[in-house]
Amino acid sequence: MTKGLPRSTARGAAARQEIMKQTIKVKNGSLVVNGATGVGFGSLVIGDLPEGNILILGATSYFAFAGAGGQATLSDTWNGDYSVGSAPTADASLAGAEIDIIGSTPTTVAVAEVSPRTRGVSVTATNAAVIDNTDGSAELNLNLLIDDADISADGLVFTVNGELMLAYIVLGDD
Repeated sequence: MTKGLPRSTARGAAARQEIMKQTIKVKNGSLVVNGATGVGFGSLVIGDLPEGNILILGATSYFAFAGAGGQATLSDTWNGDYSVGSAPTADASLAGAEIDIIGSTPTTVAVAEVSPRTRGVSVTATNAAVIDNTDGSAELNLNLLIDDADISADGLVFTVNGELMLAYIVLGDD
């Protein structure tokens, strides 16, 4: 295949492409977690989806989360879960549109408030899901939960580093 064809098929509007592959990198993102009572939870918008009906083919992610360090309100060896969804988490659980891109993924136990880089993947139940983004408002939300026993304050800022690799097709727009 000549160099012109791959180059030409990678250009143009998302709605005209066959399969879109996108990597979203997060470098030193700030994710605020509230957990004064119960499980801590918070979200960070890491990107947007193109306008249209988005058929998610699959996704993989690698994220690491770090507390501010030396906080009495956060365990040095905290545990939690993360997900990526078209909706931010509004409570202490991850379900529905909060997990429609990357399913709920347990983080590895933190050391000195820093979690190791953790791999997450889309789950079979959410593969081939169509996200209605015909109004262009859908976001990619990185959601984080911290176990109740490991957090006891609101407004804790976590630094996030990692990436989301996403494959999707735009199935028209209204």
